Amino acid sequence: MKIKYLLIAVFCLCFFDMLAQTKKENTFEVYGFAMMDAGYNFKTINPDWYDALRVTKLPASKNEFLPDGKVFYSVRQSRFGVKSFTPTSIGNLSTKFEFDMFGVGNYAGQTTIRLRHAYGEIGKFLAGQTNSAFMDGDVFPNSLEYWGPTGMVFFRNIQIRYTPLMTSQDNLAFALEAPGASADPGKLKDRTELETVKQVYNVPDLTGHYRYTGSFGYIQLGGIVGSIKWRDVSDTAVFQLNGSAVRWGGTLSSNINIGKKAVFRIQGVYGEGMENYMNDAPIDIGVKKNTEGDTLTQPIKGAALPVWGVTAFVDVNWSKYFSSSFGYSVETIDIDKLTVDDVNLMSPSTYKQGQYGLVNLLYYPVNNVMAGVEFNFGRRDNYDGFHYTISEVRFAFKYNFSKIFSWN
Repeated sequence: MKIKYLLIAVFCLCFFDMLAQTKKENTFEVYGFAMMDAGYNFKTINPDWYDALRVTKLPASKNEFLPDGKVFYSVRQSRFGVKSFTPTSIGNLSTKFEFDMFGVGNYAGQTTIRLRHAYGEIGKFLAGQTNSAFMDGDVFPNSLEYWGPTGMVFFRNIQIRYTPLMTSQDNLAFALEAPGASADPGKLKDRTELETVKQVYNVPDLTGHYRYTGSFGYIQLGGIVGSIKWRDVSDTAVFQLNGSAVRWGGTLSSNINIGKKAVFRIQGVYGEGMENYMNDAPIDIGVKKNTEGDTLTQPIKGAALPVWGVTAFVDVNWSKYFSSSFGYSVETIDIDKLTVDDVNLMSPSTYKQGQYGLVNLLYYPVNNVMAGVEFNFGRRDNYDGFHYTISEVRFAFKYNFSKIFSWN
């Protein structure tokens, strides 16, 4: 897996270099950082996420993931990347290939390569994997904890993007992004009838944003619309379980300068069926009882779940040597939408709301070196009313490196 990613990076860089014209200065940068964080978790979390605070990975029942109280050490945030810039006759060409060591998915809990960015951009066109056009990465606080606020839009996706407006004041972008979704069959998860129901994606997600920048900071409006479908592929199906839903959402975010030393980062988001674009949300589609049409052949239906989130943080530069970040984020998934005739087919332990907060103090003794301490808080609420809170104290040490090569 590691060799494959490195070969892809080399191929991309060589390919774009062959296309480039060398009339002006070309640059190639190698950058990254080595980072270690260590701390103490006063409660407990899914062992695969021992060094992060993902609210969705907190216990969903009283005795899950015991015992409480754990020391953790990690270097999984460490990052490596390469960037290039080349002027060409049809516009500036830039490329980026970057990974960290924070294993997710099938590699959750491991210290292994995780691809973050792999794209090329020439003029107003971009193709590859990078931040979704729906998200605003500048809302992310200057935190030590890796995963970050639960209630913000945060998703790196494979996409084709067009940015017709690119100025210091205005930025307008549209993208066709790879579709995807997650579903929860709830209390019906063990029914064999659902084993042959498969997700179908016929069209990409359409995303976009507009940002206006001024002396106050900036304000950004983002949006998404997409299609989610599912089909029963069985030849002997007793029930008709085909269905579809529209994914949509909107977000408003901003960075507001507070004097010369502080920035207020805020975002609000609302939508349906777009939980996989959120920083930490489990499902896009749930099941509910069908009360319309032929309920004998189609006893249940799928529904896109509404979700809303708010994130608010302040970053402060106290001096040349010290800075802090503090704030709060919340996300709520409206499971109640699935209740029909007082019947809810979702599991009682289904995730309904997450809360996240932090406060830290960071120290920069010299250039490219940082040390800091941070307190993190999280809370998970289930549909059945069960909740679980967690608190952590972590220390971190970070060492940046960068080298730029340039030629004409």
